[in-house]
Amino acid sequence: MTHSHTPTMTKATGQQRPEDEELQQQVALFRYGLIADVAQLPRRTPGLYKKLEAKADKDYDIPGTHRRRVAAETLRGWLRAYRRGGFDALRPKERSDIGSARNIPSHVVDLLCETKENKPDHSVKQVIKAVRRAHPHHAPSELALPVSTVHRLLARRGLMKRGDDPNSRKDRRRFAYEDAGDLWMSDVMHGPRVWVGDRKRKAYLIAFLDDATRLVPHAEFALSEGTAAFLPVFEQALRKRGVPKRLYVDNGSAYRSHQLRLACAKLGIVLIHARPYSPEGKGKIERWFRTVRLQLMPVLEASDLASLEALNRRLAGWVEGEYHHAPHRGIDRQTPSDRWAQNAGGVRMAPADVAQNFLLDARRKVARDRTVTLDGVLFEVDAALIGETVILRYDPSRAPRARSVEVVHNAASVQTAKPLDAFANCFVKRSSSRARTEVEGDAPEVPPGLSMRDLDDDEVA
Repeated sequence: MTHSHTPTMTKATGQQRPEDEELQQQVALFRYGLIADVAQLPRRTPGLYKKLEAKADKDYDIPGTHRRRVAAETLRGWLRAYRRGGFDALRPKERSDIGSARNIPSHVVDLLCETKENKPDHSVKQVIKAVRRAHPHHAPSELALPVSTVHRLLARRGLMKRGDDPNSRKDRRRFAYEDAGDLWMSDVMHGPRVWVGDRKRKAYLIAFLDDATRLVPHAEFALSEGTAAFLPVFEQALRKRGVPKRLYVDNGSAYRSHQLRLACAKLGIVLIHARPYSPEGKGKIERWFRTVRLQLMPVLEASDLASLEALNRRLAGWVEGEYHHAPHRGIDRQTPSDRWAQNAGGVRMAPADVAQNFLLDARRKVARDRTVTLDGVLFEVDAALIGETVILRYDPSRAPRARSVEVVHNAASVQTAKPLDAFANCFVKRSSSRARTEVEGDAPEVPPGLSMRDLDDDEVA
């Protein structure tokens, strides 16, 4: 996924503010830093695209956004732009849609989509009129709702079905599974800003939805939408509602990650990715997000945004206390909790050690100083493993120094590695045998220093 960095213009002059120009330069420098090495290579150099794919598999601190990944095709576009126009061509361009759909409030967009969905034969003008008539406070007459703009946003969500559109002739059949756990779908919604320490940060709602029952196995706000944030939410969903047979997800970097593919393979889950540019397949979870925006977001109070934990408590209370017990049109006016109770008999419960399925393996050779390196952090292992190749099993969602790193040798878990404490090693007594290392009790006291007055005249002479 990519993120557009849009400069902010002042209303009076239309010129960029200095801080926006600085951000543009930071973005351009970041982009150049990623392509600098390949930009020096001749055109059509063999293996060029593989180099870009390798860069796309890494996380970055990207200026102006919380995203951590850059797609290989985006890198390729930056490379073409740089070769065509130099460094200035890497500056983010002003968005062409300023003043259009993005100026329509999100809750009004939800109302427009819901109206069109309920009345698919309505024209765009009729949809706008219906929303203004039914929701005068949300869509007053002074709020601009251009027909062309509304048409675009409805089309992007797959709600405009024109007979002369080739895409409308594709076989897009409505699907619905019968039993709970047959299919879960997952996506991410941009949420409110919450206090984290002494500043506010944007929250992202990561959610799972059971297709057959419309029950939410688990949903949680996080501070990013990347793999490290997604996997713990997935693990909680499995603990609460069992293991689904299939998981239907988008094409974002978190859903294409090696960690997710590995976890699904270990748990026997079929991982299905939505077709690019086909919003219809995600309609059910998009409608659930719309319900969140219409029913939960407007009633959030300042106390709910005081921390991420407070926001998640409010979300959990709404999901379990209100949403799960409200009749749902998509399941014959049953409630999600009742439908789940009727159809969840075949759901496979998550294993007690489900967390083990989310651990990554890294193969390392133990150095002579009995250390191994993982994500830039030195970990210490038993001296008997010096020169041996071991497997480090760890949780990628935790900070490198806070991880519990399991050491596996010859298919057996032998110990838990600890981050290297170089100071403590100053007082370790090492024997000639590499398999024996003894630690002295307390560090020896440093002898007090001597002053000149402690010496007699003869000694001084």
